[in-house]
Amino acid sequence: MLELTMASVSGEDAGATAGMLMADAPSDPGSVLRVGRDKSVCRLATPDDWLFVSRVHLEFQCGPDGGWQVTWLRGSHAEPSSEVLLTLAGLAAQPLPYGGTAKLPRGGSGELIIQDRTAPRSVNVGFFHEV
Repeated sequence: MLELTMASVSGEDAGATAGMLMADAPSDPGSVLRVGRDKSVCRLATPDDWLFVSRVHLEFQCGPDGGWQVTWLRGSHAEPSSEVLLTLAGLAAQPLPYGGTAKLPRGGSGELIIQDRTAPRSVNVGFFHEV
């Protein structure tokens, strides 16, 4: 099972956890969880006016072996309006490249932070992959 939590944070709300959203999916091959502005396909949706987040920004997908990976999907623009940082438990944050994919550790946890390049706001997506 993959469990996700999401909080949309603006500068004045830094550190707040109010309004946190949660989603989960079984570790069955082909299972997918998406994060973005499009509520029709994303289980975790950000505010509509946060245009630094794509309609479908992050896609978590379970592979044939029950392992999960996350992809920062490329949008319609050549350059994104945000940056995405990936932090795995106990390790320093690393940038996730635009269009890039990272494997999530089994039984591990971490966080992805989608940062607006033009304003002090972010979308923080925590994850825990149960074994």
